[in-house]
Amino acid sequence: MTTTSDARRELPGVVKPRRFRPRFHYELLVCGLRGHELVGLEAGELRPVDRPFAREMDGTRWHRCLRCDSWLPFRAPSHPTRRHPPAIAEIELPPRGRPLRDKIILRLIAVDHAIGAVILAALAIGVLLVANHEADLRDTFYRVLGAIHGGVGGPTDNTGGFVHQIDDVLSLAPGKLRLVGAALVAYAALKAVEAVGLWRQRRWAEYLTLIATCALLPLEVYELAHGVSPLKVIAVVLNLAIALYLLFAKRLFGVRGGVAAEEALRARDMGWTPLAETAPEAHSTRA
Repeated sequence: MTTTSDARRELPGVVKPRRFRPRFHYELLVCGLRGHELVGLEAGELRPVDRPFAREMDGTRWHRCLRCDSWLPFRAPSHPTRRHPPAIAEIELPPRGRPLRDKIILRLIAVDHAIGAVILAALAIGVLLVANHEADLRDTFYRVLGAIHGGVGGPTDNTGGFVHQIDDVLSLAPGKLRLVGAALVAYAALKAVEAVGLWRQRRWAEYLTLIATCALLPLEVYELAHGVSPLKVIAVVLNLAIALYLLFAKRLFGVRGGVAAEEALRARDMGWTPLAETAPEAHSTRA
């Protein structure tokens, strides 16, 4: 009989997903991309203390992936580089379970923020260049605009869409342009700090990202209400998903038990105890 605790530790890939709710096995995904996390392949002899991750049965060596729990057969090395595998205390376990899921999602958010930081920095540079060289850029803009419109036989006014927006920017006073550029630089720096912190899985970065994202959501909704576009909709949905994930899945501000519950769940999936509970002898004992 399988208990609730056992069900939570089902081996990756053995639970069939629901029809309309896919189940992501992050361990299998990472092992497929980076290979299995195996220990002791280069050792000449296996000891009884190595059984949690390597053992010999019927003349065949079996090594356990410390990430996805797969047991794989190998031959003993013909030219071992060490006598025994490293001791358990020397082995650094890879993330698995919930910690691995959080690492992947946080790094995806970090990549998104890093791209945003680069775009904002480029915009800031452009605005500051306009502020310092407004006259030259204005003349160049109208020469290019006239050449394009004249070449295609189009109208020569500048009242349409994107062209009009560029004209509005070029019409701002240099002082206001510098303020806009400074604001863009600050926002780009904030995005960059968030990206670095999230990539390194720092909890302060999760708080900073949640606060910054929630602070900008009303502005994004306001912009969406005054003009719907696919990019605006995607931005709102993405930022809302990020905020909900950080608040509920990462248990920020004490939600769902806060940091204590978060650490307890991480401990459930990490360490040698969960590996011992899914070892072959553990299943035979339950049976």
